[in-house]
Amino acid sequence: MTAPKSTEPAVRQGRSRENHVIDAISLETFSYRELVTTIARILGLRGRRILSLPRRVAYWAGSVVGRMMGDVLITWEEVLGLMDNLLYVESPPAGSTRLTDWVAEHAGSLGRRYASELARRRDRELDYGGSPFLA
Repeated sequence: MTAPKSTEPAVRQGRSRENHVIDAISLETFSYRELVTTIARILGLRGRRILSLPRRVAYWAGSVVGRMMGDVLITWEEVLGLMDNLLYVESPPAGSTRLTDWVAEHAGSLGRRYASELARRRDRELDYGGSPFLA
């Protein structure tokens, strides 16, 4: 059995006995704003505003919504990384799947169900679709 192309870098590294640090990127890289606008365009979401917020306000807003959802939506470290454009690297692609192709292929189901990160961490057998936080 061969691994799907999207998991090839992870499988290759899993077979290695040495420690490696890789930028697990695909054929496309985006700033965070580009990522959000590209996904929205592919999904046909029009008329939604993307707000630029100061770091602390973005973290506070994510924390409030996360508490309302019973989850952690974003950490302070993630806010810092996103605002420092750490989604973008100069490394050559490690994978072979284009994010835009994957989003287009899954557009009918993408974002239809909420997957709780905390619930998944509590129960490793729980799949993303079986979150107790779905209402």
